[in-house]
Amino acid sequence: MVDRVQNSSGIARGLFRGHGGTLHTAEALRLGVHPRTLYAMRDSGILEQISRGLFRLAELPPLGNPDLVTVALKIRKGVICLISALAFHELTTQVPHEVYVAVKQGSEPPRLPYPPVRLFWFSGDAFTEGVQIHKVGGVPLRIYGPEKTVADCFKHRNKIGLEVALEALKTYRRRKSFNVDKLLHSARVCRVENIMRPYLETLL
Repeated sequence: MVDRVQNSSGIARGLFRGHGGTLHTAEALRLGVHPRTLYAMRDSGILEQISRGLFRLAELPPLGNPDLVTVALKIRKGVICLISALAFHELTTQVPHEVYVAVKQGSEPPRLPYPPVRLFWFSGDAFTEGVQIHKVGGVPLRIYGPEKTVADCFKHRNKIGLEVALEALKTYRRRKSFNVDKLLHSARVCRVENIMRPYLETLL
């Protein structure tokens, strides 16, 4: 019996590795992992439970952004945005106490008990433009790039604060990667070019 459990754990570990080290319970079961094997692996420390129904191989390097990874796996069509994206790109001194996520206008609101999530409804190009894919702990993370994030902050300045948007703009301006054309393109996509331009001109 013990040998059978060990064999099952070995097979299951291989399945986890083949899928980046992280699987939902439903995905693991679909791949043929028995629930008893899954929970035995958790109890023995082979797996760590990131959140409800989400398991990851404990042998992998520690996650640098576990909340972002959880959201990326649970809200697969969402995009990390605003203050969470600013923090990821090191464009703010703000510490997000919830994960800011853009979801497509008209889609069903995702249900996620943890971590705390703040949803923003984006539509058209404002949702699809400027999305980057970053691998975090082997998990692909959909997140807006620096230029799009700065523009988004100006668009949503009434919700997150103009001072946050201005700090992000000033910090981005100091970067070697600063690109005024990309920034203005994002501002046009977000329809905030006229609002951003005076602030930008004082920094150029």
